[in-house]
Amino acid sequence: MTRHLVMTGTDTGIGKTVVAAGLAAALGTGYWKPVQSGLDGETDSEVAARLGRLPPGRVLPEAWRLATPASPHLAAEIDGVAIDPDALDPPPAAGPLVIEGAGGVLVPLTRQVVFADLFARWQWPVVLCARTGLGTINHSLLSLEALQARRVPVAGIVFIGEARPDSEAVITTRGGVPHLGRLPRLDPLDADTLAAAIRQGIDLARLERIRG
Repeated sequence: MTRHLVMTGTDTGIGKTVVAAGLAAALGTGYWKPVQSGLDGETDSEVAARLGRLPPGRVLPEAWRLATPASPHLAAEIDGVAIDPDALDPPPAAGPLVIEGAGGVLVPLTRQVVFADLFARWQWPVVLCARTGLGTINHSLLSLEALQARRVPVAGIVFIGEARPDSEAVITTRGGVPHLGRLPRLDPLDADTLAAAIRQGIDLARLERIRG
């Protein structure tokens, strides 16, 4: 059975899409964003395609595209759309995918189901993206507890931002998960700088082994 890699975060807007794009490019996978909320400007799929230099065939269409920029449960209600979590599975693909959730672990997909519930059903390894700023220990450990309580397999954590060795060590040690590396803030942020940073800062060999 194909083992996909699932990306989630400790919050929204922390750089999860950037990491997902870099990993899809480096691991030679496809990319899939099941639910896109907000269609003004670049969507996450378009950002991933640009930053990962992913051809159209490696970026799968979203299952739901919601115009309202809000949590999926609310965006769907405003848009008059009914999301069926039980039907939310990757479409046929030529190989493994990097699958990106929306926002954080407990973001509601519907009024009854959060993304962590979906990850628990899928049972594919999850990469938690965590910023390194103030508050990250609390946010990261709470996110890990929510995943582990649902028996979601956690591949490890990718940190985003300036190095914070003590915070990173506390999170990975107390959370009992691997440190997969760190992606610094990139300026400029483009396909070349991202590819170099992923090669230098992320444990791609471990991710290959975890993905199987």
